[in-house]
Amino acid sequence: MQIDPRRLAVLLAVHRAGGVLAAAELLHLTPSAVSQQIARLEESTGTAVLDRQPTGAVLTPAGRVLAEAAEHIEAELIDARKALAALAEDVTGTVVIAAFQSVIRTLLIPLLHQLREQFPALEVVIREMETRKALQSLRSGAVDLLILEDESPAGQGKPARGTRDVPILEEPWLLVLPTGTADPASTADLQHLTWLGVDSETAAHAATERTRGALPSAPPPGHSYYDYNVALSMVAGGLGIALVPALAVREAVPEGVKAVSLPGLGTRTLIARHRTTRSEPRTEVVTVLDAIVAFAADLDVAIPWTPHPAESITG
Repeated sequence: MQIDPRRLAVLLAVHRAGGVLAAAELLHLTPSAVSQQIARLEESTGTAVLDRQPTGAVLTPAGRVLAEAAEHIEAELIDARKALAALAEDVTGTVVIAAFQSVIRTLLIPLLHQLREQFPALEVVIREMETRKALQSLRSGAVDLLILEDESPAGQGKPARGTRDVPILEEPWLLVLPTGTADPASTADLQHLTWLGVDSETAAHAATERTRGALPSAPPPGHSYYDYNVALSMVAGGLGIALVPALAVREAVPEGVKAVSLPGLGTRTLIARHRTTRSEPRTEVVTVLDAIVAFAADLDVAIPWTPHPAESITG
């Protein structure tokens, strides 16, 4: 039995995309070309690999075995690209990163200076984007890396087929409140304070609702924010209290605001999402992603963690 690894990659794309048509778009092939590759794979293995249904295609038991083998091959190729990048004198190309303000300000901009010195032929483009637009840009290929919050709607659950998530930073949530407010000893002391509302598309919304929900009583939020800088300004103006990630106050806490760490507030995990196809992630994308993970681990807000093999870049 001879199995062509290229046909395994096509099978994996069908599995991740959920059907032949979607896989064809992902691979930049015609649907008939994808179907032909699957048919030849079934012919060479002597077994069906797909169960075609009205809603799409799912793997047969044999198909799952072959798709798992394809994932191992894909991981080995990523390792090989990383090894070649380490040997190369220069990493070239362009990598576009979409992120939000706290990550751009405290992580990506400082890292950009480091990357320019280390890889002068590499161009890294940073774009501040609203999450939904950033997700569309990642799918279309306009963006190579997307930084997300784990508890935001976009960051929850498994990543979309054809993409992979890599954890890059775990940091604590901090309570920010006006300087004239007494320091709370625990979250129980927060029940009579006024909270700021948070946009539901952010991880801060989940963290805030989780904390408020544990209180016997808490006034409903009045003012609300989306950007953490706006939250800090609202707190400074005495409009309420809020939860912000440590990155948001890493550089400085505005006048009139204090940040307090309390047990039970939890943590925020930042993840980097990238595409996985026959040709991606490209060498330059892997290089930048490795640099982001290493840089984030050295930040003084980072909580040390050991990645599970399934969470590694090659995972």
